[in-house]
Amino acid sequence: MRLLLLGGPRFLGRALADAALERGHELTFFNRGRTNRDLYPEIERITGDRTTDVSALTEQRWDAVIDTCGYLPHVVRASAEALANAGTYCFVSSVSVYADQSVPPTEESAVATLGDLAADEVTDESYGALKALCEEEVRRVFGDRALVVRPGLIVGPHDPTGRFTYWPQRVARGGEVLAPGTPDDPLQFVDVRDLAEWTVEQTAAPTGGTFNVTGLTVPFSVLLEECQRVAGSDARFTWVASDWLLAAGVEEWMGVPLWIASPGWEAANMVVIDRALDRGLTFRPLGETVRGALEQAETTDAAGLTPEREAELLAEWHGRG
Repeated sequence: MRLLLLGGPRFLGRALADAALERGHELTFFNRGRTNRDLYPEIERITGDRTTDVSALTEQRWDAVIDTCGYLPHVVRASAEALANAGTYCFVSSVSVYADQSVPPTEESAVATLGDLAADEVTDESYGALKALCEEEVRRVFGDRALVVRPGLIVGPHDPTGRFTYWPQRVARGGEVLAPGTPDDPLQFVDVRDLAEWTVEQTAAPTGGTFNVTGLTVPFSVLLEECQRVAGSDARFTWVASDWLLAAGVEEWMGVPLWIASPGWEAANMVVIDRALDRGLTFRPLGETVRGALEQAETTDAAGLTPEREAELLAEWHGRG
């Protein structure tokens, strides 16, 4: 295929480029040229800012388009209209589109709406609803040729967020590790390489559709034990009750990565993925994902407990009562 990638070669974009090149596709980037400019010197690049001018996209025709960086409906609308002669438009959305995270969402579940939120500002509150509106813009232009991919948490090599990577790195340091909730609490995530490979394959399919694309649910303890095995560490896990952590003011998701305990989010890690599995979605071993994060991703101060804060919480937990 002649494949156009909207967005830079950063994390998912990088994995998509690798998957496309491995399959012999002819790839073109359209982005602002600010990210990983030294990667893929052999790939054609069209430099531009999709938020202001997409006229350059009308000068060629591609068999398929993958849009990794659409967040505002009017921006996605302009891109879709400029690329209306492409065969397939794949829009990377998110499972955050679902309005109700207390029950396992399927592709037919109701999506979030903006309500009183601004339609031109991406925030934690508006993100899901804006993604849902972006999906509609793509479907309006491409109809059955629209491929909407709703990933869950994307993890693995070159992850810039630190959310998943915190755990392999923290377990590798060893010692007593604060583990949130209970060992059986469910987690759900998808290796960026599995997501990219499946997405590239689906862009060549004769029909589009909407798909939840994330991993199989695994217990939190399984992830931590696999981190311990891969790193060969002496880590010891102390499971700290969720209600106690909430009462202590610990932030979910980024404060203690992957941990979600608030009411209304009981099924956030139980997204139904049967439709994608039927279309060939497969997963590499968990240890490979852990190793990829440990060796090819970095932590960030925005995600996870500092050693001092973790030690403080553990001391308070052991001294309670």
